[in-house]
Amino acid sequence: MRIERIESSFDSWRDAARALVAEHVPPEQVVWTDDRATEVPALLSETFDLPSPHRAAEAAPPRVPKSFLDLAKLVACHRDPERWALLYRVLFRLTHGEHNLMKDTLDDDLLQMIARHKAVRRDRHKMTAFVRFRRLEMPGGDLYHAWHRPDHYIVRLVAPFFLDRFRSMRFSILTPDDSLHWDGQKLSFSEGVAVDPLKGGDDIEMLWTTYYANIFNPARIKLNAMRAEMPKKHWPTLPETALIPQMLRDAPRRVEAMINSAPKDTPMTAEPFIPETKSLTVLRKAAHKCEGCPLYKPATQVVFGRGPDDAKVVFVGEQPGDQEDLAGEPFVGPAGQLMDEVLEEVGIDRSLVYVTNAVKHFKFEQRGKRRIHAKPSAREMAACKPWLTHELGIIRPQVLVLLGATAAQTIMGRQFRVTQSRGQWFESEWSKKTIATIHPSAILRSIDEAAREQNRANFADDLRLVAKAIKAA
Repeated sequence: MRIERIESSFDSWRDAARALVAEHVPPEQVVWTDDRATEVPALLSETFDLPSPHRAAEAAPPRVPKSFLDLAKLVACHRDPERWALLYRVLFRLTHGEHNLMKDTLDDDLLQMIARHKAVRRDRHKMTAFVRFRRLEMPGGDLYHAWHRPDHYIVRLVAPFFLDRFRSMRFSILTPDDSLHWDGQKLSFSEGVAVDPLKGGDDIEMLWTTYYANIFNPARIKLNAMRAEMPKKHWPTLPETALIPQMLRDAPRRVEAMINSAPKDTPMTAEPFIPETKSLTVLRKAAHKCEGCPLYKPATQVVFGRGPDDAKVVFVGEQPGDQEDLAGEPFVGPAGQLMDEVLEEVGIDRSLVYVTNAVKHFKFEQRGKRRIHAKPSAREMAACKPWLTHELGIIRPQVLVLLGATAAQTIMGRQFRVTQSRGQWFESEWSKKTIATIHPSAILRSIDEAAREQNRANFADDLRLVAKAIKAA
């Protein structure tokens, strides 16, 4: 057995690991400890070979994939004391026959590295977002002070970020692990500080809390998302968090005031009516109260999507028609019946498909006793889009089928043309396999029988591509 004593840094581990690999020392024969370790391994005996500090310079660097180095540099900042052993284990495997290890996405060691890499990246993001400076008047000029409690050893990792943005001011960032200092000329580090030595507000803090209170939008409150992005352990160092309880209590009154005072040209949106949820059932129930655009007034009811929550494929149409509006179900009219026929023809089980529309209320013109379909405007499509994006965000379909121009442009952008791009695969925000085709109602509106047969054949060809993609998935 061998103990490797290193500094708590990637460079120190790399030098030691390089020497060990050159000597072909297997991972199970190495015990790692660094200068942050609270305990020294208790197994010291004459069998331990303590490494020479000059060995690493003599060892040739092993050839490893860049992807390993990219992961390892951040994994080295993780607080897990076993990180050095994990890194060496993967390095040893890469250099002793498992050259394609980084491509094995199911390997346990690689999965552990990826998980630690993600944790450090997230912690780095939190520190860059949550550090709040206070100004201190000093003899040599103002000094800006901040205290933060990171989850991992990331102070040196984030130093370039703060130096790049605040180079013109002198500042110190203290954490329980390390402290970072910039005097305007030189960057330096010192030992950590367990608690914030300078609690209290200043004029910068007052300006920030005033600004925060004024930009707070009560209509967009999502408490779980807020707590996930702004963990409570950071609240003591964030001056704006003192305002949150009162702002939450006042939110319903402010939302009502916003709605009542909104000018007529205020952009329409369904966003205030969408609950914080990952359930289609909850989302569907909330949609019945939507008043995000004027279409809810003449319509009989909202027509929300239907189908399994775990559907592999989602079909998106334009809007409900007359029969859908009366039934409260999508694709139950003539166009839906035609689509059902073609789905059966190409081998797609209709019961496994989720169907919905870009617009959830029926827009029509009244002509005597008849209600004639009217195309939704761009404002109405934009207003209703949050419902669709939340549906797709919950389902995350493997295949997304866009029926007609309204659905395609809602997802792919206003410049997308179904006539030019029908039957081609694209990658969208909601699915890597996204395809656009004609709406079945367009088949029914064909000018003659020949055109109707051609349009139906094209529609069936596109759905055969969908069927193949479903099987492949």
